[in-house]
Amino acid sequence: MFEMDLPWWEFILRGTIIYCVLLVLVRVSGKRTVGQFTPFDLLVVMLLSESVSNSLSGGDQSVPGGLIVAATLISLNVGIAFATSRNRKISDLIEGTATLLGRDGKIFDDVVKKCRISKGDVEEALRENDCSLEEMKCLFLEADGNITVLKS
Repeated sequence: MFEMDLPWWEFILRGTIIYCVLLVLVRVSGKRTVGQFTPFDLLVVMLLSESVSNSLSGGDQSVPGGLIVAATLISLNVGIAFATSRNRKISDLIEGTATLLGRDGKIFDDVVKKCRISKGDVEEALRENDCSLEEMKCLFLEADGNITVLKS
């Protein structure tokens, strides 16, 4: 239970590699994946965690090994949060930036499709903000996956 099968540094290396690869995969998957989970997105997140669990531990079942991996993941998360709060370029790279989806009552269909936003999501955002298409000044897909509407 307390004897590790792997050296301590391997847990840190494994945790760092998995964290960085998953961070890139989540960023590549798009803003909507991060911002608003559908049941399918939730399923992917749950399966993702299960799929990398053995990679994190290397088959080690020890308590110290699990604690080292957990501490590594939390440390990486704190480090990323610190870096993004201090540096705009790092923040834009890691967290992303807002994307203009429409202006002055016109929706940019090519941008909406590129961002994998459904027409229903755009209409829902307009309804939530009690804004008709004609009243819409700007429509943004925020870095966190939410859609923001500015009225004229």
